[in-house]
Amino acid sequence: MATADEFEQVRSDPNPIRRGQRATELMTIYQQRATELARLRKAAIEEAHQEGLSYTEIAEQLGITKGRISQIRTSAPRPERAFFGVGPVAVGIPRRFGLEDGRERPFFDANDQATQLAIESLLARLSLACNVFAIDPDRAELPSGDCVIICGPKSAPVARHLLEGDPYLDFERDEDGWWITDAKARQRHNSPYRRDSSIRTDIGYLSRRRENDRVIVHIAGITSIGSLGVADWLDKHLATLFDPTSNFVSAVIECDFDAEFAVTDSRLIVGPYRDSE
Repeated sequence: MATADEFEQVRSDPNPIRRGQRATELMTIYQQRATELARLRKAAIEEAHQEGLSYTEIAEQLGITKGRISQIRTSAPRPERAFFGVGPVAVGIPRRFGLEDGRERPFFDANDQATQLAIESLLARLSLACNVFAIDPDRAELPSGDCVIICGPKSAPVARHLLEGDPYLDFERDEDGWWITDAKARQRHNSPYRRDSSIRTDIGYLSRRRENDRVIVHIAGITSIGSLGVADWLDKHLATLFDPTSNFVSAVIECDFDAEFAVTDSRLIVGPYRDSE
């Protein structure tokens, strides 16, 4: 979070390139917080109205016009914006490595990239700035600030560490492949597509947690198309999934996809489990 001291440091920095870079970073942070303040003001107005005040009375007490109240109610960001935090949001996918012409070269899975783009699009509609980053196979640490981690436990330690903090759902592997386990229902779920590639159905994991002053969203599929299914479902159900009183939620999503690996349908099959339960 930007502070007054950081503001003054930018003003007094003698290096013009460093000053320009940091000024750009702080402008993004300030803009995101201004948007979040607009959302909070809208929520406060609606809460005051639910408690019995008319919009005319609210306008008088806030020192603005009733017309401005109407404008705020229609133009401010939606409440579910807070599902991803305040922003900017870092969105990461695994950087994988494979052999090409006898040499190991980095690459990104096409479905992971599609999931990243889907999340970027959702964030943009919520007026949240984002930046993308690669999750290398040995990465164990989260980036600073709000983030979306699109990564399974096989791909990097950072995903395994996040799963350790979920009291309800986890991933496990046996001779039949990967499963998502449900400790609460004492069940486990695997991918129909993994069992039989002619069945174009996969599953994925979703969690969201608040840690101190930031939000971490974790998405992981049994295969990478499962992650894209989670993004599809989240885009359609974010408003009903978001609960401002909950600091943790997790769920399992099932999706169908076509021959081009485009998701055609997605549905909730486990959860959502919340810390308030």
